[in-house]
Amino acid sequence: MHSSPAADPFGDAPPGARQLARGITATWWYTFSAVVFLEFFLVLVWGLQVFATPGPPAALLVVAGGGIVWWTSTMLLLAAYRHRVDAEPGISWRRILVPLVIAVGYGVSAGIVTGSWLLALMPIVQSLALMNWPRGIRLRIVVLATVLLICLAVVDGARGMVQLGAPGWVAAIYAIMLPAMSVSSLWWWDVLVTLDRARASQSRLAATQERLRVATDVHDLQGHHLQVIALQLELAERLMARDPDGALEQLRAARISVDEARQGTRDLATKFRSVPLGDEVANARDLLGAAGLEVEADIAPDADEAPAAALGPVIRETTTNVLRHGAGRHARLALRRVAEGWRFEVANDVSAGHAVEPVGSGLDGVRRRIAEAGGTLEIREEDGDFVVSVTVPASDDADRERARS
Repeated sequence: MHSSPAADPFGDAPPGARQLARGITATWWYTFSAVVFLEFFLVLVWGLQVFATPGPPAALLVVAGGGIVWWTSTMLLLAAYRHRVDAEPGISWRRILVPLVIAVGYGVSAGIVTGSWLLALMPIVQSLALMNWPRGIRLRIVVLATVLLICLAVVDGARGMVQLGAPGWVAAIYAIMLPAMSVSSLWWWDVLVTLDRARASQSRLAATQERLRVATDVHDLQGHHLQVIALQLELAERLMARDPDGALEQLRAARISVDEARQGTRDLATKFRSVPLGDEVANARDLLGAAGLEVEADIAPDADEAPAAALGPVIRETTTNVLRHGAGRHARLALRRVAEGWRFEVANDVSAGHAVEPVGSGLDGVRRRIAEAGGTLEIREEDGDFVVSVTVPASDDADRERARS
């Protein structure tokens, strides 16, 4: 929750966006490294098999050296898969044409020098499996290709191109299973992306529904009062010539309706802004937990009696500071009654190598808000945690303080 001189690479991202983005990025790199390792191990196994088998020296160069080139080209396919746009029709062939040509060239050349139909088809099948096919197409391709690879492995065995011992069949089985293993890794990535998009859509839908509800309430409130005011003004216009006193009375009634409409709008805005303090702390706890922190919360049973106008913005500001400037491991929240009134305290771990800097625009705003409410703000470092403690008078005490002033 301390201010850090380092630039924030996420800019003004919403609270918790950094943790979500890092989690998705980490999952992608895990998927990417898993597929790349499987392919590299396959090239290594086939290279060792060709090395152990008597044959022309060019065979090892083609299988091992060409395998490295093909292995590198599949990274381009994975990059295209990572940055794909599902809404685009068809497949962007320009981005994947070069890797596919390399896969075909490597498969044909490796199949010729080794005499293996299995090795000739495997790079092509693997490259096709890494493409962003429409829903359901890739599964059919992988199932069909796996069956075809099994048949080619049997043909190679019958022709003597695959050794009957364990080393030869290990390489063959690995080549057969590679497309299915790669697709399973990409499937887990697709599941995570789908869940993340669903969560974002749910958040946007909830915000939209809340806006619609507010708009409906404002429309109903203002529409009623405006209709009444229009009728009162119309009646005043009609009475102006023959009954000036009656017209004046209608004008006074219209002015009262305007005041009522203004007060109703003010009350409506206050209703949407006022959230019980217990709910504010619970929301802060849930937000920090969703961002990946271990959160301890101590909320008094009568927390809703605390002054929401003073502490509500403080809770929101300090929660945002924890997400932006904390180390992101744990946090502690507490709202309880004390002799001076009510005390809200938030503590969080700080990033290694960064000193605690209590001065910042966010905390300065908290300090001013608390001073206006007659409270105090304390900032300290305790057991390696950055702690902000805010104490404000209870509602009755604050009212009495304002009355005396």
